[in-house]
Amino acid sequence: MRKAYESGQTLDQFLESVREQRELWHAMTQRATLPEDLLARARRVKSTWHLLVLLEDWCGDAINTVPVMAKLAAEFPNIDLRFLRRDEHPELMNTHLTGTSRSVPVVILLDERFVERAWWGPRPAELQQWVISAGRELPSDARYREIRRWYARDHGRSTMHELLELIERDDALRVA
Repeated sequence: MRKAYESGQTLDQFLESVREQRELWHAMTQRATLPEDLLARARRVKSTWHLLVLLEDWCGDAINTVPVMAKLAAEFPNIDLRFLRRDEHPELMNTHLTGTSRSVPVVILLDERFVERAWWGPRPAELQQWVISAGRELPSDARYREIRRWYARDHGRSTMHELLELIERDDALRVA
């Protein structure tokens, strides 16, 4: 995993390479904020974390979740972030499927030795549950409109809560 992580792009490299929805990626990255309660939780993280994100730039879920992850990594020196394109790393993607789907983003949480401790994705649990239940009943344009509304109301809060929950759980085990 260390080799995969080190071959990944930094945020700046990824943003420079974005081909689809470039302006939206840059706008969402600049607008990303972290609520104080989540910042306080992140300050308590003791271990080093490497977040390896599998994504594609066309993915709406990635556009809405990755900027807050990047903000978290920018704020805390013990959390860093790299990006790999899903389609260029099928073997890694195939070990992190949501059912049979190659949905992205997938965030692989690696410890200081680059050992995988958990993974998250492709979207917050509440939204994922809606997508696989009531959301399936809608035509795709209406479903995507509702997904965008959900993300606009959430402001990345659920994504950060769920990632921090995974980190805190493992951090507590390793520090104790």
